[in-house]
Amino acid sequence: MSTILVTGGTGTLGKLVVARLQEADHEVRVLSRHSAQYPVDLSDGHGLDAAMAGVEVVVHCASNTRRAGKDDEAAAGHLIEAARRAGTVRNLVYISIVGVDVVPLGYYKAKLKVERMLEASGLGVTILRTTQFHDLVAQVVETAAKLPLLPLPSGVRVQPIAVEEVAARMADLAVPTPSGRVPDMGGPEIHTLPDLARTYLDATRRRRRIVPLPLAGKAYAGFRRGGNLTPSHAVGRVTFAEFAAGRGR
Repeated sequence: MSTILVTGGTGTLGKLVVARLQEADHEVRVLSRHSAQYPVDLSDGHGLDAAMAGVEVVVHCASNTRRAGKDDEAAAGHLIEAARRAGTVRNLVYISIVGVDVVPLGYYKAKLKVERMLEASGLGVTILRTTQFHDLVAQVVETAAKLPLLPLPSGVRVQPIAVEEVAARMADLAVPTPSGRVPDMGGPEIHTLPDLARTYLDATRRRRRIVPLPLAGKAYAGFRRGGNLTPSHAVGRVTFAEFAAGRGR
């Protein structure tokens, strides 16, 4: 079994990847600033060399969405340099997003830059792009539902996928042999944001008036064009309605 390092291993996706890898009897090192064994700060690379020693595979799930990915490039740079110094890393697996190369959103731009950094690193890499998680759509609706009226961008379609399915795929890819850019992974269905909001509100037994709002900007135009969708790779099985039903129990 391989020694695998997982960044973001306590997050929504990372903790499921860690569980999958541990079930397969891998030695898993979970990176965290507060870890007793491997205290690591990706923003400056502190502690990375000790955590990376003897590691064959790195699964990079960590990302700072609150700062629109502004810290992600620095973190990736530190991770790449530490992997080079370790000399044992054969595969660095990275989770990215469908549309990072066509939707000019700040966070997407950062994810694309990290992809390019990895591809130019000289290391063995595997990159998986997926559509948005069901959890993210639910979070957007929950936040908007705090108001009497529920405002959502009009004309935006989403192809959400279950995070558990993405975690399973990431764990499968966490092997010493790199695969490069693998096929995208999208959810089973495409719906507009207002339709998904209605599904979620119905499942959680709430009533709100949904107000579709036209927005401006190149990022919004990219979403309206469907740059965030991958209909030819609709490999997910769990629908958003099934996910929402689980939240409503």
